[in-house]
Amino acid sequence: MADHRLAARVDQFVKRLKKEDVMMHGFILSVKGQEKAKAYYAPFREGEVHRMYSVSKTMTGIAVGMLIDEGKLRLDDHIVDYFRDWLPENPSPWLMALTIRDMLRMATCYRCTTYREGVDNNWAKTFFTGKPDHAPGTVFYYDTGCSQVLAKLVVRLSGQQVIDYLNERLFKPLGRQDDMRWLNDPTGCCQGGTGLCMSLRDMHRVAVCLLNGGEGVVPAWFVKEMGKKQIETLMQANEEEQYGYGWQCWRTRAGFAMYGLGGQLAVICPDKKAVLSTIADTRLDPCGVQRIYDAFFEEVYPFIGEEDMEPVSLRLKTQAVPNQKKYALPETPVYYFEEGNQLQLTSLQLKGNRLYYENAVGPCVLRFGQGKNEKICYPGWPVFAMASGGWVAPGVLRVRCFAIDFAPCGFDMLLCFQGDTVTVQARRSYDPLTQGYDGVATGKSKA
Repeated sequence: MADHRLAARVDQFVKRLKKEDVMMHGFILSVKGQEKAKAYYAPFREGEVHRMYSVSKTMTGIAVGMLIDEGKLRLDDHIVDYFRDWLPENPSPWLMALTIRDMLRMATCYRCTTYREGVDNNWAKTFFTGKPDHAPGTVFYYDTGCSQVLAKLVVRLSGQQVIDYLNERLFKPLGRQDDMRWLNDPTGCCQGGTGLCMSLRDMHRVAVCLLNGGEGVVPAWFVKEMGKKQIETLMQANEEEQYGYGWQCWRTRAGFAMYGLGGQLAVICPDKKAVLSTIADTRLDPCGVQRIYDAFFEEVYPFIGEEDMEPVSLRLKTQAVPNQKKYALPETPVYYFEEGNQLQLTSLQLKGNRLYYENAVGPCVLRFGQGKNEKICYPGWPVFAMASGGWVAPGVLRVRCFAIDFAPCGFDMLLCFQGDTVTVQARRSYDPLTQGYDGVATGKSKA
């Protein structure tokens, strides 16, 4: 018989995520404004700054809502009216018709982001010089460039970057506890759709504020409207993304959410007066974010309100690759790879819990914990990472490495040692850090 106590359901939530190999970094659950459970997965600690990715969009949207409330603009204004200096000679009628309301709900005239990171200097300007492909206000397309334009709009109307504007009007009034930063585009403008870095507990505090109708800090009318379904999203692939989109936030099966790449979530459930906020790196698992949603809505959400619980603080460990010591090889010869292979490998050797290899970055050393994560320096880059490895069969080693700095990403490798050859299979989550870790290559020892 299932245990319906909320504490037991939180425990089940933790166990399910572990069983499903979800790379969690932390979570906080609050009910009726009271924190009921929080957890941090070592090496992550309370108060640390974490990249929130598209949670940035919701924060940027809140800034726009505040500007509307100040009378600086209106929902039905046309976005081009604030960027006349960036318009081409003969702008598209579709671009000219685009409103602030449509920008907030991502019903633009583009089916993808217009700027190219690493190529374009002025990300926001490309929104006005690109070629629109459909009428605005009709269908939803997830568009980070849209959020970048809104961040630039905040600058033009307030004279402040989004982080400074919100720090005065949102974060400080809510009692911000920890450091915060916002990554910039090449022009120095905050990356409105992806660059916010803040602590889990500070993000959670904003989510609780939204649950409570804005608490006199965020305009109540804006909070009410932002969480409503403003446009259909039925063409989205993931289940939780099909409930509709609000104003720079997602609808869910029971409310709405701030949602950032890799499992940065603040799930706001008005009916239960509950908020679940998470930090994670699920980018190597295409179903990872949905696993978090499902675990919460199936294991915890139905039982909120049935019975209270005393607050708990959990100290857990990040998910590691299991290790079967009986299959371990203590050391291998040096393997050499033919030029032009998919992984751009030149050589590779295993010594205990270290991989020595050379690829396009140069000579690398990857130290990994056997059956546990070890905090390391990411191979070839001056950023922190965590890595674990484990033998899964005779001669077969799996190694996972996750960067844990301001661009959470990672790669997963399977190494098959057979006689005088090794075959390396790898996949990655997209980032410049993970270049060269996607594909397969076979090397041969000279012995």
